[in-house]
Amino acid sequence: MSPARKPYLSDVFNAEWALVAPYLTLLRVDAGQREHPLRGAFSGLRYVVRSGCSWRLMPHDLPPWFAVYQQAQRWLLAGCFEQLAEDLRAMLRLAAGRAPEPSAAVLDSRTLRSTPEIGERAGYDGAKRKKGSKLHMAVDTLGHLLALHVTPADADDRAQVGQLAMAVQAATGESVEVAFVDQGYTGEKPAAAAREHGIALEVVKLPKAKCGFVLFPRRWVVELSFAWATRFRRLVKDYELFASTLADLHLVAFVCLSNGVEL
Repeated sequence: MSPARKPYLSDVFNAEWALVAPYLTLLRVDAGQREHPLRGAFSGLRYVVRSGCSWRLMPHDLPPWFAVYQQAQRWLLAGCFEQLAEDLRAMLRLAAGRAPEPSAAVLDSRTLRSTPEIGERAGYDGAKRKKGSKLHMAVDTLGHLLALHVTPADADDRAQVGQLAMAVQAATGESVEVAFVDQGYTGEKPAAAAREHGIALEVVKLPKAKCGFVLFPRRWVVELSFAWATRFRRLVKDYELFASTLADLHLVAFVCLSNGVEL
């Protein structure tokens, strides 16, 4: 951060940078082709995700938008944020007195309304009455991200269980034994898809004597994770040309949350 400007809430500060810098340094610090500091580029990426602005509307006292965008693409292609998210999750679990890798997961999806940018890849979610994209996500029982991917909004949640289960086991070293889901995942096909990857699917049903707002046992954790993600305004709707970009920006947001970013 330049001493000549006031900091933004999205800026990365000293303690955070000391933690994330080793993951984001793809070249030597003295590499000749580097024109802008990595720390400034990371703060610029966080500014876009937090504020919801387009790349070209980034403030002029941050590195140029195209430099931030290009560096963000390098980080994402190199898998920097996946590794950072996994290590942060393990550290936070140990700090909470848990094993570094979870034995249980929670699966769910969230529909994001479309914008003109997403074009033909949008689908219509009849249950939510929204046209757009659907984010399928798995978290541990503390709400830390395990896996996610994006589909058109008309995709069946049950058909995504296999891909999510495979990604969860890849991220955790096959430590997950059970996954909690809502009644939208009921049926033999999703259960069989989860079993193929060593996970037992457990459907958490709504209490019969429901009165007013009721927290689903286990399942409320993933709803809280979705709620935290919407604090990052770029993720409230789908503004991205590619579904992979939407997934990647969610990954950046969850890294920021795990790293203790102030909201």
